[in-house]
Amino acid sequence: MTVGNYTFKLEKRLSLRGWQATIISVSAIVVALFLFGFIFLFAGVQPGVAYREIFAYAFATPFGIPPTIARFIFLLLASYAFVVPYRAGLWNIGMPGQLYAGALAAYGVLFFLDIGKTSEVHLTAWLVWPMMLGAAVLAGAVVGGVAGFFKGKYNVNEIVVTMMLNFMLFWLVSFMIKDGGPFMNPGGRGESFEMPPSLRAPAFMNVPFTILIALGVGLLLHYIFARTRIGYEIRAYGQNVRAARYAGISVVYIPLLVFVVGGALAGLAGYHYFAAVPGVYKIARNYGFLGDLSFYGIICGLIAQGNTLAVVPIALLFAGLSVGGRFVQGKLGMGFGLDYALLGVLMITLVAFQFFYRYKIVWVKGQKLPA
Repeated sequence: MTVGNYTFKLEKRLSLRGWQATIISVSAIVVALFLFGFIFLFAGVQPGVAYREIFAYAFATPFGIPPTIARFIFLLLASYAFVVPYRAGLWNIGMPGQLYAGALAAYGVLFFLDIGKTSEVHLTAWLVWPMMLGAAVLAGAVVGGVAGFFKGKYNVNEIVVTMMLNFMLFWLVSFMIKDGGPFMNPGGRGESFEMPPSLRAPAFMNVPFTILIALGVGLLLHYIFARTRIGYEIRAYGQNVRAARYAGISVVYIPLLVFVVGGALAGLAGYHYFAAVPGVYKIARNYGFLGDLSFYGIICGLIAQGNTLAVVPIALLFAGLSVGGRFVQGKLGMGFGLDYALLGVLMITLVAFQFFYRYKIVWVKGQKLPA
C-alpha cells in the first residue's frame, strides 16, 4: 500500500525480541480496553470511571486484593499446566479434569485419616499439609500421564483424550459428593465435606503459601527450558518430531513427561483452589466455572508464547480484571457477565495481535510496489 511518498508492506519477522513482544502485548491490552469502553458507554457508564473502579478494587482494596491474588495463583498454575506440553507442540485441554483429580486426592487424604466426617484432626497440620499437597500433585500427574502415554505410544490425539478424561473426572466428582458418596457433605448438600480450618492451606497476610510454589515453578521451568538438556529435547520435539527421533530423542518419553508435569501442576491448582481460596474449602460440581477459569490458562500461555516468566503479568492482569469486573457490574448496576465479556474482548484482541509476533509493518520512502 502506498501513501504519499511512503510504501507500506508486511514482512515476516526473523526474530522477536522480548521488548518487541512486550510492546505488542501492551498495545493489544490498550486496544482491548478502548474497545470495551464502548460497552460501558452503551450502558451509560463512563469508561474512565469503570476502569478506575475495576483496578482500584482488584489491586488497591483489602477486599479485592486477596481474591485477586488467589485467582492469580490459580491462573498461573493452570497456565504452566498448558505451557509445558505446549513447548513440546502438544495441547493440554485436560486442566479441569486434572485439577479435580488433584482436589479429590487431597480430600481423599482427609477421608482416609477419618477427618472428613468428624472434622477431628488427630495429626499435626504440618504432617497433613504435605500429604494433601503430594496427593494432589500425584493424582494430577497420573491423569495427565494417561494422555501423554497414549500420545507417545500410539500417537492418539491428545486433545481428544484430555477432553474425554475431563468428562470422566466430572462424573467421578459427582459420584464422590452426591447422596451416599464417600465425600458427601454431612448436611446433605451437593458438595463435599468442608475442610477443617486447621488444615486449610497456610497463608501469611491473606496470601496463600501456594504463591511461593507457583512463582518458584515458573523460575524452575524457565531455567529448564533455557539451560538443560531435557528442555532442549522438549523444544526439539515440539519443532519437528521426525527430526527429534532422528537425533535420538525418545518420541514416547517426551509426550509422557510433559503431560505428567502438566497434570501435576493442574493438580496443584486444584489443591490451591479447594484448600487455599477463602470461602471455598469444599468440592462442588462447579464444572462450568472452573473449566472456563482453567481454560484462561491456555490463553495466557499462548499470549506469552510459552514463556513461563511472561505468563506471570498476564495471569495477574486476567485475575484482576475478572475480580474487578465482577465487582463493578454490581456497584454500577450493569448486567451479569461483565467480567466474562471483558476477558473475552481482551483474549480476542491479544490473540489477534499475535499476528504482529510473526509479521511487521515496514515503510519505505520513495519506493513503489511492483504492479
